[in-house]
Amino acid sequence: MNNFFLLVFEFFKTGLFAVGGGPATIPFLMDMAKKRPWFSMQELSDMIAISESTPGPVGINMATYAGFKTLGSFGGIVSTLALTIPSIIIILIIARFLEGFQENKIVKAVFAGIKPAVTALIAVAVLNIFKVSLFDIANGAMTPRISSMIIGVVIFVALQLKQTKKLHPALWFLLAALVGIILKL
Repeated sequence: MNNFFLLVFEFFKTGLFAVGGGPATIPFLMDMAKKRPWFSMQELSDMIAISESTPGPVGINMATYAGFKTLGSFGGIVSTLALTIPSIIIILIIARFLEGFQENKIVKAVFAGIKPAVTALIAVAVLNIFKVSLFDIANGAMTPRISSMIIGVVIFVALQLKQTKKLHPALWFLLAALVGIILKL
């Protein structure tokens, strides 16, 4: 039962403070990966990749995964609800008083401070996911995954080209998956 309350607490806290949606949950999830046995950084990295190719934000997918892994189907449902309920409550409150919030100087000042903080948290999360995705990290050493780096660089460069910017993101995922299969077989 202790895991139940811990799951609810951690994902409720994440849902309450992860302002900015899915990507804003990543720093909280990284903290959980370090402190809790529910998932590893590698599993988080894998889930981010999966989440980018499936409907739903990474936070919800990770909450469902961690809850299911820890307490089965019930845990998946409860941790997902724990993550989403704070947002639902906040949106209902904001919707009720929306007109008063839009021009409120304090609300504007709060968001002027929150936006750069969220951006910094997401940037740190991106750097950590970059490390986990492109390097094998064992015993404090970072060994480059050459094939992963090549895939990343090729896609990054291709996305800078005018002709390939128009390609659908699903095509990039499929292409990267195909290359990954070819390189790993």
